[in-house]
Amino acid sequence: MARGRLRVYLGAAPGVGKTYAMLAEGQRRRGRGTDVVIGLVEPHGRRLTTRMAEGLETVSRRTMVYRGLECTEMDLDAVLARRPQVALVDELAHTNVPGCRNEKRWQDVEELLDAGIDVVSTLNIQHLLSLADVVQEITGVRQTETIPDEVVRRAEQVELVDMTPEALRRRMVHGNVYPPDRVEVALTHYFRPGNLTALRELALLWVADRVEEGLRRYRAEHGILAPWETKERIVVALSGTRDEEALIRRAVRIAGRIPGSDLLAVHVSRDDGRVGADPAVLAGHRALVESLGGSYHRVADEDVAEALLRFARAENATQIVLGGAYRPLHELLGDRVVARVTRHAGGLDVHVLTHERAKRVEVPALPPLTGGLGRNRFGWGLLLTAVLLPLLTVFLTTVRGFGLAGVLLVYLLAVVGIALVGGVYPALAGALVAGVLADYLFVRPVHSLTVARVGDASVLVAFVVVAATVSAAVERSARRARRHARASAEAGTLADLATSALRDRDDLPALLERVRVNFALEALSLLQRDGAESRRWFVTASSGPRPPERPEQADTEVAVTDELMLAARGRPLDADDRRLLHGCAAQVAATWESRRSRRQAEALGERAVADRYRAEALRAAASDLEAEVTAAQGALERLRERRTPVTATQWAALCDRSQQAVRRIGALVGDLLDLSRVHAGALDVHLRPVDMDEVMAVALGDLGPGGHTLTLEMTEDLPDVIADATVLTRVVTDLAAHALRRSPDGEPPDVAVRTADGRVEVRVTDHGPLDVEAREAVGAPVPVTGLVPRLCADLVQLIGGELRWDATAGGGVTAVLSLPAAAGSAAGRAAD
Repeated sequence: MARGRLRVYLGAAPGVGKTYAMLAEGQRRRGRGTDVVIGLVEPHGRRLTTRMAEGLETVSRRTMVYRGLECTEMDLDAVLARRPQVALVDELAHTNVPGCRNEKRWQDVEELLDAGIDVVSTLNIQHLLSLADVVQEITGVRQTETIPDEVVRRAEQVELVDMTPEALRRRMVHGNVYPPDRVEVALTHYFRPGNLTALRELALLWVADRVEEGLRRYRAEHGILAPWETKERIVVALSGTRDEEALIRRAVRIAGRIPGSDLLAVHVSRDDGRVGADPAVLAGHRALVESLGGSYHRVADEDVAEALLRFARAENATQIVLGGAYRPLHELLGDRVVARVTRHAGGLDVHVLTHERAKRVEVPALPPLTGGLGRNRFGWGLLLTAVLLPLLTVFLTTVRGFGLAGVLLVYLLAVVGIALVGGVYPALAGALVAGVLADYLFVRPVHSLTVARVGDASVLVAFVVVAATVSAAVERSARRARRHARASAEAGTLADLATSALRDRDDLPALLERVRVNFALEALSLLQRDGAESRRWFVTASSGPRPPERPEQADTEVAVTDELMLAARGRPLDADDRRLLHGCAAQVAATWESRRSRRQAEALGERAVADRYRAEALRAAASDLEAEVTAAQGALERLRERRTPVTATQWAALCDRSQQAVRRIGALVGDLLDLSRVHAGALDVHLRPVDMDEVMAVALGDLGPGGHTLTLEMTEDLPDVIADATVLTRVVTDLAAHALRRSPDGEPPDVAVRTADGRVEVRVTDHGPLDVEAREAVGAPVPVTGLVPRLCADLVQLIGGELRWDATAGGGVTAVLSLPAAAGSAAGRAAD
């Protein structure tokens, strides 16, 4: 028998129209003559969805009782027995009610497919197992119903049901998704525009990846080598030199300008056994590429250019980025890789990026022409040389009698002045010019550069040496002064940063703003890596407009720790600025660690409170268990003592007491298990309109036989409440049982259900004893301890209700359970 085919309508969020599209497909196939049935559809009260299901045969659901509440699930056996050509099954990731043959609905669908039945189903992107953690980060909601990705990948068709966030929010406002009373909460929490946009992007990318898999399979099956520009893929070729980090970052920026593009870095090593690039350098390149969101590849081939082109075509690349640099002469004699790749690229775009330091021979660098005094003073020094020396020469030639020594002394004073203004290079130029002028005008033979006497030549040489020495001393002093000023500024910056950190405590944005202002940057972000080996980053704190969200968006990056990085956008920073920024990064890391420690302490405090509540509940449960076990043991011992005469009535009473104790012990154990499930977040909750009449009937029935007496008062035409029916029934049952245990004989508890301020209140009043403080607080909330109150409080909080305990006049405690009323019923409108 051929296996059935699966078609999945995938959506980014509830309400985009997946179920409607599934039913429309069923109607289309039905009109074509195909045997189509509805295995299960959840219309969620949406009129258009219900109308679209009209005319389609529906297989009756299977009714099951779980915790005293009737639940319906798809009747798998009935669908298999009906054996249609196509079955419509909604909510593929749904978890079945305990007691069904399969735990998950997708497992039911697998059985239908194995039976040769085609299935059309629906799924939201947040239920895919691989995206559960990402969705939790985006929305803050942990998904408990998930489905393995492989199940959806095996589907013959996955069709995206897309809707813009704005359109979906308009649908919600018009009441086409949720009831009116839930719209405001949904719009301000899960359905925020940012959440919907992120979920939509996840859905689009996931479907795009599936389409890409199909395209690759098709190209491979048909032997297609020419690139199809369906998606931009940029290949950056790495030769393995140490200076290619700039090339990688340039390629990342090129890819970043094209949304949805992929970056692939490839290194071609020769397969002839010759020594290639340094493995440590290649490992660094790989780590950098992967940290910036790209993928790293290595191939071996004798022909580097041919290997690059073959790799690019195999990956359906559209662009190749190569590093063009200085090459030694013997490399220029052969056919260069860049030229060959460019000549044979065909439809590929080739970018040749130059990086100046690649394979250059490093030579000792001279000091900068501006010296240590700055560019402005260098210019003033040259101007002073050009003006002062001619003026002194005119003066010395006009006023005779100085002699050679006096002339050189005057020139030396001028050179010292030039050194003080412009630094070493203007002073050296001035010394040489002054020496030439003294030789030409004041040393015999005059007006000639020759020197007749050795003594005069020695004096000129000594003058130039002294002038150069004085100039160097002035330059060194200026550099030290500048270095001292720089150190003072750095110390001031660090001190200012430390003061700001102490003042603002753990205010990271304020600290980053201080750093940004001090370094005159446009924007600054503190990025945190999502895991030690992850390539995804997210912004922990930021300052300035449009802060970088990823390292490749930054102009300057400084590693703070293994998982933190400072990303700056703005002016380029020199080596000194980067060194100072590293010092600031240490302060930022300390502040971040302080904030994280504080949050961990708060979490530990909350956990301690939860542990204290849990310990109190366990102590109460232990006390109740001990009492019930003692009662059961006593009754059983009486039944075993044959010497003690026991009448039939006493025998029945002892049996009833034993059974009651055993049931109570089972209930306590169930309460403990449920409490642990609530705190572990393993309890699934489905909020929907719930009829209070049905809840009260089931809850009173769950109390069981035994002559229980309750006074029940219910307002007519009560509106439905928004809750989980199973959880709400459990809470009402536990509150009633707790009131029965506390109330003395002859004073039954009172249960009242009424509306108040658009909500529905369930008030359960017992007549048990109160301590002195509780009696004085009549009408005010009082603390109630024990396993049942603790469990009820946690369950009510889980379904969005409120539970408090008030002291009542004449003794006793009233449990007040408040739930939001569902709009749309006549009772709810009358109450409003």
